[in-house]
Amino acid sequence: MKHEVTLRQFRYFIAAAVSGQFSAAAEAENVSQSAISNAVQSLERRLNLPLFERLPHGVALTPQGQVFFHHAHHVLDAVNDALNHSDLKRQNIQGRIHVAAGYTVLGYFLPDLISRFKHSYPNIDIELVDMERPEMEQALQNREIDLGVALLSNIECLDHYGHHRLATSRRRLWVSDQHALAREPSVTLEQINEQPFILLTVDDADVAAARHARSGGFPARVAMRTRSLEAVRGLIAYGFGVSILSDMVYRPWSLEGKRIHAISISDPVEPLEVGLLWPLGREPVGLVALFQRFLIQACEQDMARAGLAGRRGGGLL
Repeated sequence: MKHEVTLRQFRYFIAAAVSGQFSAAAEAENVSQSAISNAVQSLERRLNLPLFERLPHGVALTPQGQVFFHHAHHVLDAVNDALNHSDLKRQNIQGRIHVAAGYTVLGYFLPDLISRFKHSYPNIDIELVDMERPEMEQALQNREIDLGVALLSNIECLDHYGHHRLATSRRRLWVSDQHALAREPSVTLEQINEQPFILLTVDDADVAAARHARSGGFPARVAMRTRSLEAVRGLIAYGFGVSILSDMVYRPWSLEGKRIHAISISDPVEPLEVGLLWPLGREPVGLVALFQRFLIQACEQDMARAGLAGRRGGGLL
């Protein structure tokens, strides 16, 4: 006889996926760590699939777990819709929203949120445009787009725009499974600066890397510069260097299936911040305000499920 699946199990699973630790998920849900572990194991037995890879300092979703994570979100959103009795009203809302986003946001942050929004508002079309940061800022100033979803940590003059922070994602050191630092619980920027560095150049990641050590001279040894995140994963997995990147884009494997470790950095390293931008002096109204509120509420719920609301530098999605 198959085990019955409960909404509580879905909630505990999502909390563990977002936080990356069963202990943090237990704290967020105010239950024991064994309750989180038992819920996840029950789901894994029911699906006959591993949802998490157990790591020395936490857990990471497997490819199957990533797929299930999206389904679990949809289930909880559908329950909220049913409890609010709002489905019929939402079916009648129609229109179009013009939204711009960059490489990281488009690839690793927005797709699931837009899917959840479309589930609730199927007749609202979102015209999504891929824009580099300077192009997006210009489009906002010209009022050519309704909203931008951007890395706020890369915007020099945030007071030039209306803005709202949606989420933060800590940055950690990525190394190969065989790297000398792979089993360290944490490392310093000085240790990292001794390593050949794989420098991602998309979305101002190279500028962020230079900010990590405010005294300058970081990274000291650049082994490779690339705009491809998958190239970064592959180069790190094969041992050609290390990099500092956010948990938002972290996966514990390369395309070739080689293991990648993410290690905490003991020195202060600013987190990656994702948020909304809109033209200054033109507060979102109508459908744009509806989409804005949805993103804010969805991200607040996701962070609350993982006990991360209000914590800077915590894990993300």
